[in-house]
Amino acid sequence: MSSIGKKILSGTTGLALCGFIVSHLAGNLLLLIGPDPFNEYTRFMTDFAHGFFLPVAELGLVVLFLSHAVAGIRVAIDRRRARPLRNRRVGNAGGPSHKTLASRTMVATGLILFVFLLVHVYSFRLGPAEAEGYVTVLDGHEARDLYRLVIETFQDPLVVAGYTLVMLLLGVHLRHGFWSAFQSLGASNPKYGPLITTAGMVFALVMAAGFLVIPVYIWLFIDPPAVSAAAAAMGGAR
Repeated sequence: MSSIGKKILSGTTGLALCGFIVSHLAGNLLLLIGPDPFNEYTRFMTDFAHGFFLPVAELGLVVLFLSHAVAGIRVAIDRRRARPLRNRRVGNAGGPSHKTLASRTMVATGLILFVFLLVHVYSFRLGPAEAEGYVTVLDGHEARDLYRLVIETFQDPLVVAGYTLVMLLLGVHLRHGFWSAFQSLGASNPKYGPLITTAGMVFALVMAAGFLVIPVYIWLFIDPPAVSAAAAAMGGAR
């Protein structure tokens, strides 16, 4: 693939992943409203298109993530090879170069986020379900009580700390990645550069803060025994 093709692939897959992050955060914020809205959302995602949508979407997400990672790594390698050795100095370049801590750690933060994605999907997609007692009733039908599983998971301080760290790294990755995606697609006009940079900073901050609010709120303000008792009462009413 040509250098331009790698940049286009990196930019388009990066923006597609930004879209996924926005939609995923919107769904997760339903946790702050209550069990029924969140469980309704997860049931819809699970049952949509007769159950085919979610596994296909998850597979597509992994392929999208891998494509973005491979393209990004190859672009970084090409840039490093094209840079004279005497200019390969560590440090913030400032100005139009956009060399920052975020830009220098894109590969590392990206790999960490990919590992987190796999663990996250495994933990909640393939974790305890109806057979293990995580069951609720929605519109008179039994459904998986994913809300209870999430609440119980985020009662572990180590899980909350690890999730917080990864979301901070997400913010760092998006801080440079948002601007870089537009640059890869040719939006490098100096007139719009500052606007894209600012939009990237705001986007990174909002996404990281949005995801961070969820585990912290759950850990501080939601009582797991009360959630379990409500689930048990719901189960007894079936």
